[in-house]
Amino acid sequence: MTAPTTPDAAAQGCVLVTGGSSGIGLATALALAARGTPLVLLARSAPALAEAARRCRAAGSPSVETVVCDVSDGPAVERAFAEAGRVDAVVQAAGVIAYAEFRDLPAEHLDRVLEVTLLGAANVMRSALQHFHARGGRGDLVVIGSLLGRVVTPYMSSYITAKWALHGLVRTVQVEQRRHRGIRVSLVAPGPVDTPIYEHAASRLSLGRRPPLPVDSPESVAQTVLSCLDHPRRLRMVGTLGPLVALGFTVVPGVFDAIVTRVFHAVAMTRTPAEHSEGNLFAPVRGEQVHGGWVRPGRPLDRVRTRRVPPRHGDAARRLEDECAP
Repeated sequence: MTAPTTPDAAAQGCVLVTGGSSGIGLATALALAARGTPLVLLARSAPALAEAARRCRAAGSPSVETVVCDVSDGPAVERAFAEAGRVDAVVQAAGVIAYAEFRDLPAEHLDRVLEVTLLGAANVMRSALQHFHARGGRGDLVVIGSLLGRVVTPYMSSYITAKWALHGLVRTVQVEQRRHRGIRVSLVAPGPVDTPIYEHAASRLSLGRRPPLPVDSPESVAQTVLSCLDHPRRLRMVGTLGPLVALGFTVVPGVFDAIVTRVFHAVAMTRTPAEHSEGNLFAPVRGEQVHGGWVRPGRPLDRVRTRRVPPRHGDAARRLEDECAP
């Protein structure tokens, strides 16, 4: 853990952000820094954390500590809280994705997504609640869920399983903590967001992945997180797509099931061949930043670069591309 910039700032109490080196986590850290909030950032990559800390200090945070920590390591998460001093609020944003048809999904990919996105989140939530109760029953917890904690799509079974379970866990914790008025738990469920998570995902698909339009900015999710820290909400969805898709999934499930695969092919996959990859499941990768580069002002941007497809995957890529063709 790096030393805080000023001891007096650290004594004010801090906000601990997991996944703080990239995407929604980093966007939230920067938004908090602009408020002058002391921060503790958790992520797996020391270089990415160092850059995130530099940016947060430049944005206005008086104190930024960093902890190289995999949230799936429960004891490491506990140590991070023990060393952080007074934590007034926690934002749980860490997560990973694996794409594959379930029958082709490697068991180790399923296990890893559940370890990080569900069990890792549970580790953070448990440590946060224990910390809040130990310091007098006060604190704010905001957990980043997903639209995919309320609906399903093909090829994302591990992530969807993790997020559905995470939504259930958060709702249970909200009920349990209801009698403790000083502990406030919020769930933020964004739809597609312009972050690097799609490019960094593991995949057994033969075409690239992208967030379907309309794509929200990480900053818009961060502002929702800050709003929940100020005024807790049971559930806040982010983006115009989420409520409509969730309504369709609930009200007309037959129609949803009939069209979701075709829609996914059309709007959530590129036409660019992609090699099979483990992405950032088991180790951090380069390119951690706030934005994924999927949108420019006024128009979308296909960011996935052309890659050579190995011969054994070429036929599958062509078949999938044919199926996706309008």
